Amino acid sequence: MRELRNRALGWLGRRYLSKKRKQGGFDLSAMSFLPDSALLPLQRDGLDPVPGLRAKHEREGPVSKLPLPFGGINVWLVTGYHEAKQVLGSGNSFSNDFNNLVGKTAFTESENPGGLGFKDPPDHTRLRRILTPEFTMRRLNRLIPRIQSIVDDQLEGMATAASSGGAVDLLDHFALPIPALTICELLGVDPEDRDEFQRLATGRFDLMGGMAPSFGAMNESMSYFDRIVKKQRENPGDDLLGMIVQEHGDTVDDRELTEMADGLLTGGLETTASTLAMGIIVLLQDPEWLHKVQTDDEAVKQFVEEALRYLTAVQVAFPRFAKEDVEIGGVTIGSGDIVICSLIGANRDTDAGERLDQFDPTRKAPPHLAFGHGVHRCIGAELGRMELKLAYPALVRRFPEMRLAVDPAELTFRKRSIVYGVESLPVFVE
Repeated sequence: MRELRNRALGWLGRRYLSKKRKQGGFDLSAMSFLPDSALLPLQRDGLDPVPGLRAKHEREGPVSKLPLPFGGINVWLVTGYHEAKQVLGSGNSFSNDFNNLVGKTAFTESENPGGLGFKDPPDHTRLRRILTPEFTMRRLNRLIPRIQSIVDDQLEGMATAASSGGAVDLLDHFALPIPALTICELLGVDPEDRDEFQRLATGRFDLMGGMAPSFGAMNESMSYFDRIVKKQRENPGDDLLGMIVQEHGDTVDDRELTEMADGLLTGGLETTASTLAMGIIVLLQDPEWLHKVQTDDEAVKQFVEEALRYLTAVQVAFPRFAKEDVEIGGVTIGSGDIVICSLIGANRDTDAGERLDQFDPTRKAPPHLAFGHGVHRCIGAELGRMELKLAYPALVRRFPEMRLAVDPAELTFRKRSIVYGVESLPVFVE
């Protein structure tokens, strides 16, 4: 679904790691690399941002300093809708290139995590132009029968799992398998690798255990896809990677192909799965919209768009690096400063519209930023929408009496994660 944002705060952890190494080292497995005040944009209260995020916005404005435990670099947090849109849409004033950190921090060029999210034109333009044709609606429509088949298979599996009379984990049986198997189909990867896909995609986003496990998941994923790319070079298939090899040959190298595949895995799996699961939580607590999604295809479209905005699974955008002094929201951001846009903060910003902190699919709201904005807007946005539009109605029509198996207050969500989501979602489907 979304263009890879899996390393949006990775630079923070690497800088902290480098500093700690110079101080004599530490236990990576136990490290919590940033204080709560710096992790404010990654925290939630159930489906909502923590009150502190809005309080910071009201107290300090839509653009404010993000407190960090080390100096030498200014980091700004943008929580306003209009301000975030300005930053994300300004390629002239801001850069995404990771090499902006090389030289001013302990990072080296070899540590560049790569991917479209950390590239500027002309490289970004060239690679995005290669990928874009694969994500037009004409190309994506060929996936509809396969996605529908995947959805139907998961519904059958849920029915079987529920036949004993117990609760079923909707996350494991429905929300995760659908995007995982869709990506397998898109990339031509064996479906039996689904569990490995989920582990690698999820591990990098969860920062509770520090950065070491996240970096490990990134490296494993890249190594995995490096092997896939080498096979495609030798014998290209009719899937996405194979078609790129056949049509573009040596104009795209193996590293770039590997980054594309890795980006599709993590950008399209965890984000869609989280949105699907959290959207079901919303539906099961709103009988009116549950009925509408069960009976009205037009209402499904409204629900999906509002769910994307209201839930905003990807909490922060890729960091932007100011290429010049620029004024955003009345604040002067200096050349070389780093800007992080809180997408959930922007999408709930009541300064941009009425009651945006409430769920209402009938509202007339400004275009949401759940897929980002500008040249780095999610390249797989329409694929994500397609999966959600097929999955939501199929689920609630197959199990019209479905209900949560626990009190909503007992649901466990991730504590510090770039992609937010519920840990499990037990439901009764009889």
